[in-house]
Amino acid sequence: MNGEVTLPLIVDDRGALQVGAADVSKLLRTVGARWLRLVETGEQGLDEDTVAALTIELAKLADRIDVACIAHSSGAP
Repeated sequence: MNGEVTLPLIVDDRGALQVGAADVSKLLRTVGARWLRLVETGEQGLDEDTVAALTIELAKLADRIDVACIAHSSGAP
């Protein structure tokens, strides 16, 4: 993975953000957690290693979003 991700977020006609970064990172973590629960309950057709790897990547992306938001709100370059 190259480490660069661009997320097109939804803005209204005045440029106001309609989907907050906290909501996006929460969604990413929720999707990963749901996938893990499906594997734990024996859902057919899901490869445990693949689900684990994807869940880790979603969590990393959520972490990067959170860190970028913290840096932005603290005025860090």
